Amino acid sequence: MDQDRASVFDLAAQAAASNGGNNDLLLPPPRFVGSPQKPSAMPYNKYVAYNKQVPFDYPQRTWPGKTLKRAPRWCSVDLRDGNQALVDPMDSERKLRFWNLLISMGFKEIEVGFPSASETDYDFIRLLIERELIPDDVTIVVLTQAREHLIRRTYEALRGAKRAVVHFYNSVSVLQREVVFHKDKAGIKKLATDAAELCRSLEADAGGTDLSYEYSPESFSGAEPEYSLEVCNAVIDVIRPTPEHPMIINLPNTVEMTTPNVFADEVEYISTNLKDRDAVVLSLHPHNDEGMAVAATELSLLAGADRVEGCLLGNGERTGNVDICTVGLNLLVQGIDPQLDFSDMPGIRRTVEYCNQIAVSERHPYVGNFVFTAFSGSHQDAIKKGLDARQQAALRANANPDDFLWLVPYLPIDPKDVGGNYEAIIRVNSQSGKGGMAYLLKANHHLDLPKRLQVEFERLVQSYADRTKREVKDADIWRLFKDEYLPVEAGGSVVGGESMADQRDETLRQWGRFKLLNVAVTSGEDGSDTVLDATLLDRGLAPGDPEVRRRVQGHGNGPIAAFLNALKSLDQTVSVLDYAEHAMTAGTDALAASYVECQVGEPARSRVIWGVGIDSSISTSSLKAIISALNRFQRG
Repeated sequence: MDQDRASVFDLAAQAAASNGGNNDLLLPPPRFVGSPQKPSAMPYNKYVAYNKQVPFDYPQRTWPGKTLKRAPRWCSVDLRDGNQALVDPMDSERKLRFWNLLISMGFKEIEVGFPSASETDYDFIRLLIERELIPDDVTIVVLTQAREHLIRRTYEALRGAKRAVVHFYNSVSVLQREVVFHKDKAGIKKLATDAAELCRSLEADAGGTDLSYEYSPESFSGAEPEYSLEVCNAVIDVIRPTPEHPMIINLPNTVEMTTPNVFADEVEYISTNLKDRDAVVLSLHPHNDEGMAVAATELSLLAGADRVEGCLLGNGERTGNVDICTVGLNLLVQGIDPQLDFSDMPGIRRTVEYCNQIAVSERHPYVGNFVFTAFSGSHQDAIKKGLDARQQAALRANANPDDFLWLVPYLPIDPKDVGGNYEAIIRVNSQSGKGGMAYLLKANHHLDLPKRLQVEFERLVQSYADRTKREVKDADIWRLFKDEYLPVEAGGSVVGGESMADQRDETLRQWGRFKLLNVAVTSGEDGSDTVLDATLLDRGLAPGDPEVRRRVQGHGNGPIAAFLNALKSLDQTVSVLDYAEHAMTAGTDALAASYVECQVGEPARSRVIWGVGIDSSISTSSLKAIISALNRFQRG
């Protein structure tokens, strides 16, 4: 606290005098397009800037010029900080399930509870010790306030443990010194050093446990960094750590009060000036009150921190502790091993939701239902092109696509690396474009539509989305495509069957005047014109017309030309403007897809229209595609 300020509430005058950034002549004029923002009725005069509460300037900062190089030491506080923030705290069964998850992920430090404040925590710690559930390479951490009776009870809980960290804390913030503890700086420091001395004196009662210590100047973010340093150094003097047996100094951003860069400045100041720095593990404990815990953590790692305390998926008091999963996976996408196993994020989410009884947001980084999903048409198109380009690059490099360099627009991480898949990457709604439905047809039904056909079919999908006003799922797109382009048979199935993820749909009805029943193609040995003999089923133009089998013959330079010539005998005028084909499946029963862009009808009333055909014969599939275009023209 400033020497001239007797109470934190003396800042009220400064708050009341603030103009809230409105019409401030010391600021450059605002820049905007259109009309300016107007002053609001929000009560900004109740609040005062952080630098007025805790004046601090650190121009010698070096962290902005650094980059992250390796993962920090991780400590999960899910079983303590996370648990205390639940409406219904975990029972022993849920705690044990969470413990097993943390062990499986590779955590080497786990804060297991506050045994002196909770009988449930005490019993759980005893269960871990007595049932020998703590792996030899895992250290448990137990939390206690810097109060004598609580510290003594903590040591009782640890009897029989091979190794443990006793984590003691007391608040050092300007506000709590005045309104909670009613103590000056010297009195607050004495709470910390008295606790440290008591911890050292009780070591003999630990029953052979290898003890280490952690001290937290709680609400570090609300205290003067110079004073926090003074208290931490005083505790270090009592504990006397060595490089071979270090202690942890933990800096809690207990209430996020300022921007991450300021917190990083404070962390670098502590790291630079801490006593016996080579014997101290400098730790962070960020909270997310202002939504910046991940950023504060990453910048503070640049500033010299060695260790991070947090919770899986950001559980914790108020807005939560920092999300270890997000920080860890942020490291992964920078090419840094997080040293934790995040390969089954859906499984991690299920366990966390079960144990915490809190649902995870649909938009939560790396694990929410929509985080790998694109609805925007331009995003979908870029993702589709990016996946295709990466696949081709992997083939050129003779590399396994699963291990090849990941560079795909809008997807910072390969969903497969965290237990996901590509099925939900593209989803279609009224804001989507051709890229979305084209990707789904290719990924799920092996149909690689030409660009102009994508444009044509997009209009149908867009109309359906506008009409239904809901997401258009893959099943909807496939049904629309079958109904529009494919010779739907009785029961709504096409020739593709299971290989195309096709299912019977009794709601679909047969359509189209013509159906290709069989075809025979011959060519002369001297390379003369192809002769085609085909049988078509003609259902007529009007409902109720009798079905008639019609045999047609034609000749031309190849099967397509011969078939177009044969159709003239039925008074059908069709010409092919563009043609594409590809194999859909491999093996002896492989399928092929053909796409034809046709001009159908007499010149005065002709239309350019696409058709699609699928068959085990690439030649027959092309003829079916022509029939598809002809039927669509007559369907209107």
